[in-house]
Amino acid sequence: MTAQRTATRASTATGQPTGSLSFLPMLAITIGSMVGAGIFALPGNIAKNAAPGPALIGWLVTGLGMFCLANVFRVLADRRPDLDAGVYAYAKVLFGPIFGLLSAWGYWISAWVANLAYFVMITSTLSAVIPAFGDGTTWPAIAAASVLLWIYHGLILLGIKPAALVNTIATIGKVVPLVLFIVLAIVGFKYDLFAFDFWGTGGDLGSTFDQVKNMMMITVWVFIGVEGASVYSQRAKNRRDVGRATAVGFIGVLALLLLVNLLSYGAMKRAELMELPDPSLRGVMESFIGPVGSTIVSVGILVSVLGALLAWILLSAEVILVAAADQTMPAFLGRLNGHGAPSGALWVTSICMQVMLLCTAFLGSDPYLKIITLASALVLIPYLLSALYGVKLAWTGQAYAGTPAQRRRDLALGVVATVYAVWLLIAAGPVYVPLSAILYTPALIAHVIARREQGRRVFTRGEAIVAAVVVLVAIGCIVLLTQGALTI
Repeated sequence: MTAQRTATRASTATGQPTGSLSFLPMLAITIGSMVGAGIFALPGNIAKNAAPGPALIGWLVTGLGMFCLANVFRVLADRRPDLDAGVYAYAKVLFGPIFGLLSAWGYWISAWVANLAYFVMITSTLSAVIPAFGDGTTWPAIAAASVLLWIYHGLILLGIKPAALVNTIATIGKVVPLVLFIVLAIVGFKYDLFAFDFWGTGGDLGSTFDQVKNMMMITVWVFIGVEGASVYSQRAKNRRDVGRATAVGFIGVLALLLLVNLLSYGAMKRAELMELPDPSLRGVMESFIGPVGSTIVSVGILVSVLGALLAWILLSAEVILVAAADQTMPAFLGRLNGHGAPSGALWVTSICMQVMLLCTAFLGSDPYLKIITLASALVLIPYLLSALYGVKLAWTGQAYAGTPAQRRRDLALGVVATVYAVWLLIAAGPVYVPLSAILYTPALIAHVIARREQGRRVFTRGEAIVAAVVVLVAIGCIVLLTQGALTI
């Protein structure tokens, strides 16, 4: 294979990477992209927003919604194996190239913004032995994170398959301390603590509805990545492994999240969980077996986040690689190097992360929470568009010849996933969703470059309307930010 080819979708001969990933690496990408920093901060973050009763309801809502969304990705991977990079392709087929572009762009930004949270978590965890790292946004911490970023960059440039192997090993390693915590929490579970103020009426949490709503963005954060296998579908040896990896990965991660969160209420009072510094799981583990518990969780965090970083850098580069191959984004983003790695997309992604790493020094208090909320808001539009495409595919009966029962089932899954995605947009609030329009706006520049490369009309009438709406919302947000009416 010659270096620096441009990716196409025609065949291996034209530079398209061959399918090299079996079920286990695909499963590891799905689990690895979901199980990152969030699960280790879950006990404290949920306790700040919900008591055990509302938390159970919230997980029921999340479990149902994410189950349907995960199955939409599974169904779409099975029914439309010709569509690569999931969230991008589904939006493009549903509403046209401009929506495919915006979906890919939003997903891409969400991915590398989420990586900033991982870098902050890594360096803040290491601050126990390197105090200069502080909360993860000091200049020494940023310097260390920058070195780590470019190490990952080099690893991925060596080729996707070796990087995926490292991710598989990291995924196995990160689950071990979580399973140990679950075993200890079950043995030491105290029902009286779990049942104390079960509905949160003794504090300032608000109504049950408010508590459920307030925990939604946290649960979205810990589930982002459920679509990982579908984004990487073009590299699967067997396309059916995409759906299998999505389903198995979702069930496994849901079980881990439920047990880690709910068992924590039986280990410490909610008021105590609230006061634990992130990663709060470290404090809960320490209450079981002393300082060694904190050390075990710290090691687990580092393994987990290091693996999640690899998974998300891979995913972010992959989605714009396919968009470039489809001529939806500029051609240079579709370049592959001699190892079949997405070099063009990776360089742009790494440079963007480096710039934003420098900016984390100015985020102020709660940098981790601000980053994960923005990353969650950015991914909601791609999720909604994917769910809508699932509804359309089942409604029209395309790819469902002779299977009416499966068609009705998948239609129900798509409708529930769509309702859930809309609910998440509402739960995200009036700040981060409009704010994301500012970050969506540069996608229009990429659109203009791609169209001019192809000698095509830059905007159709419909595309011009969509572009105008995005720009107007972005301008409105900028005005509100400068006036202090909108704050992050």
